[in-house]
Amino acid sequence: MIEAEWWDYEDSSELIEAVAGDVGFIIESALDARGSCLIALPGGQTPLPIYEKLAKAKLDWKKVTIIPTDERIVAMTDPLSNAASIARIFLPKGARVIPVISEKAPDYKSAGVAADARLQDFPWPPDLVWLGVGTDGHTASIFAGPDLDDALNAPKGRRMVGVMPDPLPPEAPVARVTLTKNAILSARTLMLVLTGKEKKKLLEKAIKEGAGSSLPVGRVLADAEQAIDIHWSA
Repeated sequence: MIEAEWWDYEDSSELIEAVAGDVGFIIESALDARGSCLIALPGGQTPLPIYEKLAKAKLDWKKVTIIPTDERIVAMTDPLSNAASIARIFLPKGARVIPVISEKAPDYKSAGVAADARLQDFPWPPDLVWLGVGTDGHTASIFAGPDLDDALNAPKGRRMVGVMPDPLPPEAPVARVTLTKNAILSARTLMLVLTGKEKKKLLEKAIKEGAGSSLPVGRVLADAEQAIDIHWSA
């Protein structure tokens, strides 16, 4: 049974304020406990105003390392790059933002191997993994398609894999690398942030179905041992 705590907000401004405050507290707590903090953040449009609010927090950003939960296999200069959009906000604050794409990788599977190798250099587990949800039920870049099983059933030590969504999302028709299910569920704190009634209904369905869900997000969350914080606004 997935243990989820829903936080519903009247509007996006309330959501932005609350989530930025929660993430700031998670970072501050990690810094107090361990002297450093590792968080995994998603790309996309929904988180950007929250990131901008969070970046104003008076934290010791130089001790914070940020990795993308997933990445499109594109150059850092490409508008589709998740790491680049995260870096634009947090690098000026002094945080360390880690790109996970190797442009020399000959194919997406090799890109996944290279991304995993890069993450092996960092202390694990992450203090936070922040997920979104797509209208097709994907989370991070764990999509339906030929590589779904690789992402869901990768060995515990494997942190990232390469995936090719099928069908390719029209807004970003490229292969990806993504945190594996086990890497996501290893997080000290697991958070989902979403907007819109359609996504809320979809996520409720996925949680109810659990391990038998046809939606990747349901399959990922089904094995979560920690409580999951879900932040939603219309």
